[in-house]
Amino acid sequence: MRWLDHRERLPDPLRGAIIALGNFDGFHRGHQAVAAEAIGWARREGRPVIVATFDPHPVRFFKPDVPPFRLTTLEQRHELYLAAGATAMLVFHFDAALAATTAEAFVTELLLGRLGAHGVVTGTDFTFGKGARGNVALLRAAGEPLGLTVRTVEAVLDGDMPVSSSRIRAALRAGDPGEAARLLTRPFAVRGVVEHGDKRGRSIGYPTANLSMENYLRPAYGVYAVTGRVLATGEILQGAANLGIRPQFAPPKELLEPYFFDFAGNLYGQEIEVAFHHFLRGEARFASLDALTAQMERDCAQARSLLSAGTR
Repeated sequence: MRWLDHRERLPDPLRGAIIALGNFDGFHRGHQAVAAEAIGWARREGRPVIVATFDPHPVRFFKPDVPPFRLTTLEQRHELYLAAGATAMLVFHFDAALAATTAEAFVTELLLGRLGAHGVVTGTDFTFGKGARGNVALLRAAGEPLGLTVRTVEAVLDGDMPVSSSRIRAALRAGDPGEAARLLTRPFAVRGVVEHGDKRGRSIGYPTANLSMENYLRPAYGVYAVTGRVLATGEILQGAANLGIRPQFAPPKELLEPYFFDFAGNLYGQEIEVAFHHFLRGEARFASLDALTAQMERDCAQARSLLSAGTR
């Protein structure tokens, strides 16, 4: 699947596409509904379908000091959009130039001129353009006289509340990865390259594959039952992971530290993805290393049981 840049003219075979338009960071059930409408429309008319996203998120551009809140990387989104049936992913690179683009220019110069879109699908609450002044009504008013067809998808309700990225982030911060997975339709997962650490885990019999959280949202600090996927091979591993600042050791350092059961390979320098399935307990400091290792043994036994049961 192609990875497109909004600053460049689309290749001719992709012009006339249907574009699913939104941030689509988590690509949760609501985002999937917008993409599904675009994909179905495009297939019925024999057109390419493009799922768009914004990077960095506009909030990150305007408020660079806000705590990390990302649910997926661009690489993860690329894979999710492909699996959903998209022809290509389009990245709107959110910089000063895009922030200053008026809503009208976004429609006429970008969507129609540079991208050559035939139609767009958005959520009913989608906003765009300088000052977020653009909305669905403006999108239709500016685009439809020039041949751009606009469709909208209502929010997907879960109970009496819409599925949203904010709900997913709140669930993760509260230590409820199961609720986040239910809204996402898959577990929240962190991807990164395994780093060399201080080998503390190895010294007590629990070697870990250390990952930096980078710009990902921080779920509640603590111990989780996790699965890992080695991207180069596709191998799936089960384990328990600590996310936090390691209060047992000095100096404090934030890490995601998965320990994979029954695995003796070398993961240093490899890219892996760690999926959060169950929250086991909060991060804690113990009176001794013996007390810590005893608790880790209990954590691993609980994680094995939960993961072997196949529940989230």
